[in-house]
Amino acid sequence: MLLLALFFYSLLLWPAAVLAGFGWSDDGANYVIDSGADLVIKVSKCCGDIVSMRFKGVEYQGYGGKNTQVEIGLGPSTVTIEQMNPVIKVSVTHGTLKHYLVFRYKNNNVYIFTNKKDASVTVSRYIVRFPANIFPHSPDNADYYDDGSEWIEASDVMKDSRGFTESKHYAGNTYGRTIDYDYVGRSNGNAGMWMVRSNHEKASGGPFFRSLVRRGSFTGEDLYEIYHYNMGHTDPERFGLQGPTVLAFTNGEPPSANLFARRADWGWFDGLGIEGWVPQSGRGRVSGIGLANMKAGHAYVVGLSNADAQYWSTAAGGSGAWSITGVLPGTYTLTVYKSELEVHTSSVTVEAGKGAAVHTITCADPADVPALWRIGEWDGTPKGFLNFADTPIKPTYMHPADARLAPWDPSNYIVGTSTASIFPGYMWVDVNNDHVIYFRLTAEQLASGHRLRIGITEAYIGGRPRVRVNGWTSPIPPATNQGGTRSLTVGTYRGNNAMLTYDVPVSAWVQSASEWQVLTISIVSGSQGSGFLSAGVSFDCLDLV
Repeated sequence: MLLLALFFYSLLLWPAAVLAGFGWSDDGANYVIDSGADLVIKVSKCCGDIVSMRFKGVEYQGYGGKNTQVEIGLGPSTVTIEQMNPVIKVSVTHGTLKHYLVFRYKNNNVYIFTNKKDASVTVSRYIVRFPANIFPHSPDNADYYDDGSEWIEASDVMKDSRGFTESKHYAGNTYGRTIDYDYVGRSNGNAGMWMVRSNHEKASGGPFFRSLVRRGSFTGEDLYEIYHYNMGHTDPERFGLQGPTVLAFTNGEPPSANLFARRADWGWFDGLGIEGWVPQSGRGRVSGIGLANMKAGHAYVVGLSNADAQYWSTAAGGSGAWSITGVLPGTYTLTVYKSELEVHTSSVTVEAGKGAAVHTITCADPADVPALWRIGEWDGTPKGFLNFADTPIKPTYMHPADARLAPWDPSNYIVGTSTASIFPGYMWVDVNNDHVIYFRLTAEQLASGHRLRIGITEAYIGGRPRVRVNGWTSPIPPATNQGGTRSLTVGTYRGNNAMLTYDVPVSAWVQSASEWQVLTISIVSGSQGSGFLSAGVSFDCLDLV
């Protein structure tokens, strides 16, 4: 770091002529920034929009009069520019919001920051816009709207003549959860255009959140960096500095791994006067010795979150050792996930310039409870159920009405004969309600009542399971805490995990070990909807204990 600081300081003393080609000019309406490499960017002096992106002389900016900008554009703002060799910084002030575009000598990247201090400015994403037909597309690109398709839901889900669905929400076949990708973009072999995501420190949703990351159509294309996205959202909006997000241009290859948030060294931003920027010296770290009671076949993730920030790290296989660095000072909820299921929560406090050590954590796994029968796995996902057996998971990049999915109302489930792959991962009031499970109990098991546990990962418009066992019907459970917008139809099963329990009395059983017990699961809700937008849930696991 000391050598880097000395190098940076020496460049500040260089005459401008040393940085050949690097600099900026004013064309009256825009600041024109030349990277000294292959990238020339024009930034509007009115509002901070990028109105031109020329890479190797080719224009990559915009379509239909739309710019590359904070959401739909900030509108009239105070826009200034400053050159601090080897860096140029454009600063945009719009009310309480600060926005920065940073350029570095001989570098084909734009480093993007947005500091949203409060809700007075209603923006939640940065959008890169570029013309259509620059980059190739497969006919099956889930996030590309085909010219011959028709709308089937809202104004953002379409279906083509084959019955294949398309939406800007459906990125799961390429990028998946936030933890799974470092960048999004397009390439045609000669040029690549990439959005390298930030660490999402001040974003919302956690490591498993899914949201739109790119969109294409015959009229133009977008790349997104989402700070707070309300579809299927259960996390609070966090305020503060987001970034850097890096818009990277390449010769077609993926962006440099040195730009990835999990490994980048951003020390060179320390002296640039970016409001809200906290250097490494003002951050701390947390490390864990390991995790006990880990189960084979599952990845374990450790997350930190509070109202101001979020972080995560994957635990090492075997030992479960983990470490999270670059953490803002504060007290955090520490959560351990088995796949996507919370198996431990506690609290940890982080101080600037210090490390916090966490002793071995023993995971509390619901799978450890012996079950008379179990359908699925306790992992916080519907993986393995009907339509969820493939990798990537089809409903994360297809609408539930997609022709490539199996019908959602399969035959009844018979414990001991059926496999989890025929049990529906999603259930809706209007689509596949009143699903039946048949099972037998031994004479000893019939002598007492048992607890039915149903795990869900998401519920739409208050949907929750009510059960009937033979002639006994359970009370209606209270609604779980979930987001208030679409979820199951826009590519996500991720809400708040919940386990609902039903104590089935001995009087409910048919008192014969040779007879089938009949369990019927019905989704109920106080809210109305129709079809795939009727009340529904996403299942995690079901068992009788």
